[in-house]
Amino acid sequence: MRERARQSYASGRRIGVSMSQVKTADRSAASDAPAAGAPSGKVGVYLALLQLFFTLGWTIYVVYLPQLAAKVGLPPGAVIVILLVDQAIFTITDTLMGIAADRMTPIAGRLSRFVIWLTVVSCAAFLALPFVADLGPNAKVVLIALTLTWVVTSSALRAPPLALLGKFAAKPSIPMLSCLTMLGYGIAGAVSPYLGVVLRNHDPRIPFVISTVVLLVTALTMSWIERQLREGRLSMPESRPVAIPKSWSALAVIFIAAVLVLALGYQLHFSVNSAPLFLRFAKQPDLQWLMPVYWIGFNIAMFPASFITRRLGGLLVIGCAGLLGAGAVFGMENATGLNTMIAMQFLAGAAWGCILMSAVAAAIAVSGGAEGKVLGLMFSALALATFARIAAVAGGLNRNSAYEALLQWTPILCWALAGAALLVIAVTRLRKWREGANPADAPV
Repeated sequence: MRERARQSYASGRRIGVSMSQVKTADRSAASDAPAAGAPSGKVGVYLALLQLFFTLGWTIYVVYLPQLAAKVGLPPGAVIVILLVDQAIFTITDTLMGIAADRMTPIAGRLSRFVIWLTVVSCAAFLALPFVADLGPNAKVVLIALTLTWVVTSSALRAPPLALLGKFAAKPSIPMLSCLTMLGYGIAGAVSPYLGVVLRNHDPRIPFVISTVVLLVTALTMSWIERQLREGRLSMPESRPVAIPKSWSALAVIFIAAVLVLALGYQLHFSVNSAPLFLRFAKQPDLQWLMPVYWIGFNIAMFPASFITRRLGGLLVIGCAGLLGAGAVFGMENATGLNTMIAMQFLAGAAWGCILMSAVAAAIAVSGGAEGKVLGLMFSALALATFARIAAVAGGLNRNSAYEALLQWTPILCWALAGAALLVIAVTRLRKWREGANPADAPV
């Protein structure tokens, strides 16, 4: 009897250990999936270059737009209107391009061909801008039409490539690939002040031609990326589909709203407040060296943050980074010296880098299979925040002392409130997931 009891106890213990292992494996499935099939660095480098060249092209466009508008007889105020219309168009077309990407991915090669053809049209319109402007006032309508064509078609290079990645790449690799993608954006942001100084007095045709050729060549390789992903060389083995609860739709809406608020905080802090703050302790020529400090922090912080995003989810990282950024902006506003201000600006840039990198990963995680749609909405939110910033500057809010306190506190409140909201949601979901290992509560 004693021997039988010992055997029953040992058997029960083995079953308990086995069930515990299964539960632990279920809990870690979402974050610890094997990375053997994860996309290689080639995909990340490609996405980084695509964002780098696209953003540099936008910088060249903004630098030369006043000059091109003057050549065709448009008044200076028209430049602001054109930039506002550009962002308004992005707000609409980014979402539409994302939805189109979701509908095209079931057919192999269709999305990459769609993006390539739109990029050809976009590059042709972009390349023609300086040449048409040289024709004088008679080309006014043509210049505006080319500008609108370029803006509409260039949306194909924002959400669709990332949607393709979200659908076919190994999930554990997405944070690092998001990091590499945003690295291109960060590098472009860092060199933009230098481009503004160097290019302003040069013939616009040369940078327009170079930018067009480089971007077009980069975009043409997207068909190879899609083919490699679909052939499975850069993707994980087929896995069983997971039912997505309806609550994730509400989570996606909250996420997009938070991205909009965070982006508004970034736009007002960096594009409106940073230069005047630096000018408290520095001179105007020093800004070209001080403004990139933000982007240095942006690029450095993303890499370690990507590992945390992989383990604990993007929402948690965004929440923590939002609170960190709010503190950094507050510290910069109240800095008593240039060195302190530089350190706070570095931290603010690091926070925004963590936010943007994790936002891409979180958008894919909360999409429920509609990666293109959610990514498109995210880019639309970023464009809407840019629209709000340009409108605020055009309205003279930054020159009106009555709005000084509003502009000072809005970035802090935007980052603090949105960060706190996402942090509460992320911690709540993480606690439920650890207690019950329910896939619906997995970190995102």
